[in-house]
Amino acid sequence: MIETKFEFSMINEKLVERIIDDENVNINHMILTKDTCIPEHFSNSNVYMIIVRGTMSIGLSEQDFHRYEKGSMLNIPYNVKMNVCNHDDEVLEFFVIKSPAPKNYGK
Repeated sequence: MIETKFEFSMINEKLVERIIDDENVNINHMILTKDTCIPEHFSNSNVYMIIVRGTMSIGLSEQDFHRYEKGSMLNIPYNVKMNVCNHDDEVLEFFVIKSPAPKNYGK
């Protein structure tokens, strides 16, 4: 078998799971229920977010929160303060792709 199969959870509860963590890329899968957030942090690589369900409220650096619906893809540069929340009734589900992998950033 040449390919490697990865799986992710299909639930409606808060979840942060690491799908791939290798020298090339990090891919995380996140699910946030109403009024939940991930802890404020700085991006440790170039980050892409793919929203597959719900509406994301995201505050970057000192900006006000912006809202992005399912079907949106965001790119956040390295070392940007991030606040990601779900302020809506519908469950928010998204994938976070870090490329290059943080441990290889700048190489």
